Amino acid sequence: MDRDQTDKDDEASAHERPTLKTLAFMTGLGVTTVSRALKDAPEIGAETRRRVQLVARQIGYRPNRAGVRLRTGKTNVISLVLNTEREIMSFVSDIIYGVSEVIADTPYHLIVTPYSRSQDPLDPVKYLVESGSADGVIISRTQPNDPRARYMLERGIPFATHGRTDMGLVHPYHDFDNYAFAAEAVRHLAGIGRRRLALVTPPVGLTYYGHTVNGFADALGEVGASEVPFNTVSIDQSIDQIRTRTAQLMRRDVRPDGFVSSAAAATLAIVAGIEDAGLKLGRDVDVVSKQSSELLHLFRRELLVVNEDFRLAGTELARAVLGWIGGGAPGSLQSVVKPGNVVSYSG
Repeated sequence: MDRDQTDKDDEASAHERPTLKTLAFMTGLGVTTVSRALKDAPEIGAETRRRVQLVARQIGYRPNRAGVRLRTGKTNVISLVLNTEREIMSFVSDIIYGVSEVIADTPYHLIVTPYSRSQDPLDPVKYLVESGSADGVIISRTQPNDPRARYMLERGIPFATHGRTDMGLVHPYHDFDNYAFAAEAVRHLAGIGRRRLALVTPPVGLTYYGHTVNGFADALGEVGASEVPFNTVSIDQSIDQIRTRTAQLMRRDVRPDGFVSSAAAATLAIVAGIEDAGLKLGRDVDVVSKQSSELLHLFRRELLVVNEDFRLAGTELARAVLGWIGGGAPGSLQSVVKPGNVVSYSG
């Protein structure tokens, strides 16, 4: 064999993917022992498991997914289905971070399956199920009667929803208590003397729209405050739209002296609209807003905030999906987190 051919063979060997046979050769163990050690099988001694897993990390061993699927029928994939045009980047990055933390020490990998506003939200879910591309699915923007949840339940696909459905069907979910958020925001505003309140809602078709609206309305009745309708705006609208309509509202004779905002991005536009109308935040009007990153006080210290932890949401959703895959009862894989207190940074 000539030198050029030898160099090519050496280069090819250097780029070959490490296999179970590679690990077996390097550790002096059998292929079956190595495979079981990687899976933390209890019949393999702890020292042997540690040695095999250390060598696997050092040589960059990864299970061949095609081979795993042929042997087990599993893909070792969790898919996070996201509307990339509607979700804000902090939500996406924090959810991914939370999911990734949970699956880091498992055989599972995360893939993000995007879709746009022009698509039916069911389409990417159908693709994942019909192609067998994932063992579990996480969806957001959950609706009260969500066809995606029904479709996956009917086909026995493990999944979890960010937000609850209202279909009378049991499935894993994680949610933030938006009823409690809206109610606490109203109570806080009433406690500092605000009596005419406006609500910037989530999108009408999503489950947490109803939770938010009901919490707001019930607390208004409780504290004796009144609502200034702001039905032309939701957090899904553009910053410019929210800003313009807020300015129009604040130029009226009967205007709100308090806002409850369901998202930080919308709050930036609300404040801009207030100031466009010549009014001052903290003097003429107060705003209580949800936020997922502690940034709003850097924009205006007068803003009042309630924190929502999307990393926690990602963590809980991943645990729920893996729990269902592992045989857990779907009804035991549900969580709702209560909001903390309204936080003021202005002293």
